[in-house]
Amino acid sequence: MIAIPYLTALTTYFSYGLLFAFGQFRDFFRKIFDWCSSNNLQGYPPICLGLEDFYIRRLYLRIQDCFGRPIASAPDAWFDVVERFSNDSNKTLKRTDKLSRCLNLGSYNYLGFAAADEYCTPRVVETLKKYSPSTCSTRVDGGTTDLHNELEQCVANFVRKPAAIVFGMGYVTNSAILPVLMGKGSLIISDSLNHNSIVNGARGSGATIRVFQHNMPSHLEEVLREQIAEGQPRTHRPWKKIMVIVEGIYSMEGELCKLPEIIAICKKYKAYTYLDEAHSIGAVGKTGRGVCELLGVDTADVDIMMGTFTKSFGSCGGYIAGSKDLVQYLKHACPAHLYATSISPPAAQQIISSIKVILGEDGSNRGAQKLAQIRENSNFFRSELQKMGFEVLGDNDSPVMPIMLYNPAKIPAFSRECLKQNVAVVTVAFPATPLLLARARICISASHSKEDLTKALQVISRVGDLVGIKYFPAEPTKQQDTGKAVKFD
Repeated sequence: MIAIPYLTALTTYFSYGLLFAFGQFRDFFRKIFDWCSSNNLQGYPPICLGLEDFYIRRLYLRIQDCFGRPIASAPDAWFDVVERFSNDSNKTLKRTDKLSRCLNLGSYNYLGFAAADEYCTPRVVETLKKYSPSTCSTRVDGGTTDLHNELEQCVANFVRKPAAIVFGMGYVTNSAILPVLMGKGSLIISDSLNHNSIVNGARGSGATIRVFQHNMPSHLEEVLREQIAEGQPRTHRPWKKIMVIVEGIYSMEGELCKLPEIIAICKKYKAYTYLDEAHSIGAVGKTGRGVCELLGVDTADVDIMMGTFTKSFGSCGGYIAGSKDLVQYLKHACPAHLYATSISPPAAQQIISSIKVILGEDGSNRGAQKLAQIRENSNFFRSELQKMGFEVLGDNDSPVMPIMLYNPAKIPAFSRECLKQNVAVVTVAFPATPLLLARARICISASHSKEDLTKALQVISRVGDLVGIKYFPAEPTKQQDTGKAVKFD
């Protein structure tokens, strides 16, 4: 868990308190002016009401230029960012015709497939000509092509599971599957930092939900033992089934799941394991097969494997892989399969082609080179950031590396200063993270060159000094060490 320094926590609380107080003060006078002016609601209550509305109006709008920046090119190592301006204190933003060529440190383009690729792109174009952009139908009607069947077989083989089912949206893969698999009388035990799609899916299932401390197998075992002993609420009957849900790489922390220990505990207590590999599949492991390959876990020990195609494969959608019985059941019971339009054929072809490149089935070794490059880039960038004194979360080999900002004033300052120097970063704050734990999330790609990463480090270092987010002492450089040694002699 993140141990925030006492002084940092105090100043962060003070900053949010000040913003909250001034926001309430302005809202008080707003009510007075609204009462004096004509009211067009005619008895209707405000449709936007509550703390969320207050947060958007009084906090988010002040810095909304740091979020949702439109781009005008493929999300490659460098991309074009559309410049915007505001004439009403950031309440509305208007686009201009000007573009800024920026180094991309925000997209999930882990293996570089989001840009034009010599193997994937021609095949995607041919698929577009043959099938059109959409099937305009659900999978159970006229929306299943030979590409969809090939894709499901390709995914199952890639993750080493008997069968797989694919969906057109990654978020829906979690939020629509969990209510089908779990229900009343079932128990879901979820990591405290699981993605919102898992949280909403678990809530919609009607199952009882318990949370264990982030990435702590010992606490997971405590929760499992306690819940098995107590049974269902009120009746104390045994649970119909228990499912433990974890992520391969946690998207806001960049940490690898302690999967071997969690698998051992689930086996001990006869609980199913649900693994979300949205950020790990394709990005880690010797052949890109995710955390199971990286950590030496047999995929047969993971009951349900989930992943998305929006990161390493440069496409859209998600998948569930498991036993043939599980996949067959989902095809008959999952609303996302029965009622949603099937994944776009060109998108399906992009996934198939990218997997073939990763496995070397395109006749080249570009896939192995990409996997080696993303690993080298990630470990180099993380190491250099830590040497500079930044507080960087996550583990080695993870392409996701959050830099802690904490104070709300440092969120826009860091983002805007980096953009001025043509480095595009993503900043994340409440409600995506806890109130005190705002951060900048860096995503590294295999398409980044050493020169790109060096430039990014130089800019981030300068901005870090300016904003004041180097919370640890920097390591002395080799030149400084040599100079000191000479002076000492």
